[in-house]
Amino acid sequence: MGPILLAFFLAALAWLVVAGAALRERHPAVFWCLTGYPAAAVRVVRTWRKVAELHDLAVARGPSRGVLGELVVKGQALRPIPPRISFPKATRTGLSVMVRLHPGQTPAAFIAAADALAHAWKVHAVRVTSPERGLVYLLAIAGDPLARPGLAHAPAAHLSALVGILESGGAWVINLRQVPHWLITGATQSGKSTLLARLVTQLAPQNVALVGIDCKGGMELGLFEPRLSALTTNRREAVAVLGALVSELQLRMRICRIAGARSIWDLPAKERPVAVVVIVDELAELYLSDGTREGKAEVEKCSTYLLRIAQLGAALGVHLVVAGQRVGSDLGPGVTALRAQLSGRACHRVNDPGTAEMTLGDLNKDAVAVAQAITAEEKGTAVCTGPDGGWDRARSHLTTPDEARRTAEKYSDLTPDLDEIHHALLLAGGGEVPQ
Repeated sequence: MGPILLAFFLAALAWLVVAGAALRERHPAVFWCLTGYPAAAVRVVRTWRKVAELHDLAVARGPSRGVLGELVVKGQALRPIPPRISFPKATRTGLSVMVRLHPGQTPAAFIAAADALAHAWKVHAVRVTSPERGLVYLLAIAGDPLARPGLAHAPAAHLSALVGILESGGAWVINLRQVPHWLITGATQSGKSTLLARLVTQLAPQNVALVGIDCKGGMELGLFEPRLSALTTNRREAVAVLGALVSELQLRMRICRIAGARSIWDLPAKERPVAVVVIVDELAELYLSDGTREGKAEVEKCSTYLLRIAQLGAALGVHLVVAGQRVGSDLGPGVTALRAQLSGRACHRVNDPGTAEMTLGDLNKDAVAVAQAITAEEKGTAVCTGPDGGWDRARSHLTTPDEARRTAEKYSDLTPDLDEIHHALLLAGGGEVPQ
């Protein structure tokens, strides 16, 4: 090769490297389809039979036992047949394969073999779903999209917050119109407070009233006080505010009944009451009693008020976002009843299996196992539910305390006045209500 051709070849190679880096940064899905996907698809096709045989995913045509004289001999059948798979289909973050199960097979064996499939295919992880009987979908994720959680694009909508990214590569959106109430759990330093901060900063520019209940003295939600219509810092104040919200629900029910509407969203925009989002940080503080008669009465009122808001609030524009480090049935039957009304779930790393079970166990047992596998290094990572009833791993976008303060101050002029709630909070704090 002459020096001119060599120089031309090196220049072309350099341009390819630069173009490839730019393509990977701006259009990662296109870069994956042109480079990683073809090799990964070949590995899937070449290794499928061997992996299926090694991990009991293949089924023999004949029985695995036979009669020899008066003895029943059991053994492993020769040449088992792996289930049929579709040709790997490229996705934004990896590839997907449809598996048609043999009679008698269940998805459990494929879930157990997910790590082996990921190693054989040289991908970050393999997720297993079974949307219908007889079929299993294997979603191979080429790299960890949660390692650098940028923000995917999502359409802006009222009562909708873009909080992070899903492991599937899509946007993690909490849309309170679709999923009106949420339960968020996580141990200290797991990312629970970061998720709440991101949610509030996304709701702050919208026409919505934000009510904070932070019985840890307001240490977390106090950052947003300029944008909050009310902030309670102890259980007595929380009881007063929650009681006022229940009265507000009854008023909104009368308005809808008079107008012949089934929800406030059926009312004309000028007559529609402002939506209210109630954010509870550390639910256990509302349910733990000090043993006194007054303390037990406060716990009972909190439990009743929260349950009524969860049952009636969706149609009346009052939404709950409840967070806690530990949420278990030992806090009382009221917690279990409230959990049933909170259809949105997000579980970060937790310290006890009971909290993960309480958060996700009634929806999907597999999601519980995945949540319990989140490590301390994966801050901000959670298992969350979607509006379709499925689940996914996700990571919230980091919102610093300074960013939270600036956002609250920037949009403080948008804070709606909730007079009845404000009056109830003043009375609970021993202040005077202005005439």
